[in-house]
Amino acid sequence: MDTFARDHLPPAALWPAIEFTTPELQYPDRLNAATELIDVPAARFGPDRPALRTPSGEVWSYGDLLTRANQVAHVLVEDLGLVPGQRVLLRSPNNPWTVAAWLGVLKAGGVLVTTMAALRTRELAPIVERTRPTIALVDNRFIEDVEALPSLTVVGYDDLAARCAGKPGEFTAVDTAADDVALLAPTSGSTGSPKITMHFHRDVLSIDNTFGRHVLRLNPDDLVACTAPFAFTFGLGMLVVFPLRAGACALLTEAATPAQVADLVAQHGVTVLATAPTAYKAILRDGADVKLKGLRTAVSAGEHIPLQTWERLRDRLGLRVIDGIGATELLHIFISAAGDDIRPGSTGKPVPGYRATVLDPDGLELGPGVPGRLGVIGPVGCRYLDDERQKDYVVNGWNVTGDVFHRDSDGYFHYHARSDHMIVSSGYNIGGPEVEEAVDTHPDVVESAVVAKPDDERGSVVCAFVVLREGVEGDAAKAEEIQDHVKRTIAPYKYPRDVRFVEALPRNASGKLQRFALRKIVEDEVPA
Repeated sequence: MDTFARDHLPPAALWPAIEFTTPELQYPDRLNAATELIDVPAARFGPDRPALRTPSGEVWSYGDLLTRANQVAHVLVEDLGLVPGQRVLLRSPNNPWTVAAWLGVLKAGGVLVTTMAALRTRELAPIVERTRPTIALVDNRFIEDVEALPSLTVVGYDDLAARCAGKPGEFTAVDTAADDVALLAPTSGSTGSPKITMHFHRDVLSIDNTFGRHVLRLNPDDLVACTAPFAFTFGLGMLVVFPLRAGACALLTEAATPAQVADLVAQHGVTVLATAPTAYKAILRDGADVKLKGLRTAVSAGEHIPLQTWERLRDRLGLRVIDGIGATELLHIFISAAGDDIRPGSTGKPVPGYRATVLDPDGLELGPGVPGRLGVIGPVGCRYLDDERQKDYVVNGWNVTGDVFHRDSDGYFHYHARSDHMIVSSGYNIGGPEVEEAVDTHPDVVESAVVAKPDDERGSVVCAFVVLREGVEGDAAKAEEIQDHVKRTIAPYKYPRDVRFVEALPRNASGKLQRFALRKIVEDEVPA
C-alpha cells in the first residue's frame, strides 16, 4: 500500500546479477520472512524450547517470542495505523523486545530501519530523512534522541509492552512478495558517509541458506553469542536469523568488553561465539582465552583476522576460527571456510550459492595469484536507496566490495587490503593490514592502524597510529624500536616511516576502525 521502498530501488540496469544456484535458494513468489523465522521453528522445535536468553537470567521461549511478535504486529496495525510498505525505525541495544519488534514489523508488512543505539540525533537525522519512517519503536533508555526527530510517532518499549499485553497472541502475517523490500540497512560508515542498502524478504532467508547452512551449521543445542548490534547485519544474522532457523538459542548482550565476553562464554556455556578480530586479540592479550575452551565454533568477521591471532587460538584451544568476509550490501558473509576446509591465512572460498572473482581496474577478470578488486555474485546483491554510488559498487554485474584479494590455484581467496587502504610508496604497493599485523606483533603494542601519508618525494609513506600497553611511554626511542621490529618481520621497505602514539583508535558504533578519520588527520597537515 505504501510503495516508497519499491519506488526508490535503483534502476534495474544498475543492479548486480542475482543467481539462485542451489536447491535451498528456490523461493515461492509470496514469502514473509518473519513466518519462516519464528512460526516455522516454533512448530518444528516446539514452543517451549529457549530462543533468547540474557545475562541477567531472562529467558524467552520460541512460543514467547512468537506471541510477542504477533502482539507487536497487532499494535502496529491497530493502534499505530501501519500499512504494508511503511517504514518502522528501531533503536535499541540487543535485547528480546528488539527481536520481537523486528519480527512484528515484518509480520505486519512493514519495512525495517534498524539503527544502532549509540547513534545520536545528528547521526539519525539523515537516515530518517532518507528512509522516511512513520513509526519508531525505541528502548525507553534511548528515546530522547528519537523524540527530537520530526514526523515520527515514537513508542517506547515500556508502552509497547503494555499495549502488547492487551493484544491476542495470534496474527496472520501480511502476504508479502519474496522480492518486497523488508529491510533498509545503513552501512556502518567505515569509509565515510553511510549508504542505505535495500534487502528483500528472500534475502533475509538467503543468508541462512548459504553461510548459515553450509558453513556455520548451528544445531538446536547451540547457545550463540555475538558482540555486534542487530543494526550491524553481521549481528542480525548471528543472533536472529541463524539461531531461529536452526532452533538454537541466542544469548543477547547489550554491551560487553572482550574480557566480559570471555566471562559470559564461560558462565553461560556459550558454544558459538562471533566477534571481531580485535576482541579475540584482546582476549588473548589478557590471558582470558582459557574461558573460551567450551566453544564449539568461533566466527571472525568485520575485519581480516591476523594469521598470528588465528594460530594462537588454534594452538592454545584447538579452535579453528571461521574467518569470513561479508558486506552490508550483501547482508552477510559470502567467502569463508570451516573445519578441514580452512587454509590458515586465507579467507576461504565462495560460500555455496555465491561465486567470486578478482577484477582489474577495467573490470576484467584476473588469473590466480594476481591481486585485484574482489567481485561477488550470489542470491543477494547491492541495491542502494537513491545513491549515485550504486554505479561504483556494481561492475559488469559483479558486486565490487572495495577489497583487494588474490585467488590461488585452488580457488582460495587471500586478503590484501581495502582498495582504499593500499599504500603506493616510491612505486611499491604496500597493504596497510600487512603492516598493521607486523606492528601488532611487537610486545608493547595493543593495536595499530596504518594509513598513507602524502609525501612529496615518495608520493606516500606509511604512517602508523599505535596504541601501547599501559605503562609504556610512546617516545622517539619506542617509535624507532617498532620501526626496526617491522623491518625484521616483513620486507623493510614496508616499515612505517611515521609512527604516532594515540590512546585509542577511532571506531564507529559497530566497532569498525575508521581509517578515513586517520587519513584526514595526515592529509590536513599537507600545506594547501
